[in-house]
Amino acid sequence: KRALHAEVIATQILPDDRQKIAAQLRAWADSDTLDLILVTGGTGFSPTDVTPEATRDVIEKEAPGLAEAMRAASLQITPHAMLSRAVCGIRGLTLIVNLPGSPRGAQENLRVLLPALPHAIALLRGTPGSELEHAPHVHTV
Repeated sequence: KRALHAEVIATQILPDDRQKIAAQLRAWADSDTLDLILVTGGTGFSPTDVTPEATRDVIEKEAPGLAEAMRAASLQITPHAMLSRAVCGIRGLTLIVNLPGSPRGAQENLRVLLPALPHAIALLRGTPGSELEHAPHVHTV
């Protein structure tokens, strides 16, 4: 297993505003310098929760398995996890992940993703050989 050697490049606190969140995500992803953007909060049922919508406005491809994994693991902790509307996806070479707003929930969800993130980032970067790590085992007759 590879470790996620990460450095925090930038942080930003934004209002619950779909356009402002989307604009910041676009700016960061389009800078071509970030492999991963973690967005915390705004993923619930509140009328002001618009993070998933802003993320969908920006991403080019969804990565539903990541959000499904977070929800599945969180359901083992609390039934409220089924209320998460978190979205994960890709814009350019950047992976964007929605996390819960609570620090504990964000940490728990990030821990679920950590084993897969180095491989996901290697695939996005086009690291030679990274696609072979998940090649299916197919037997032909």
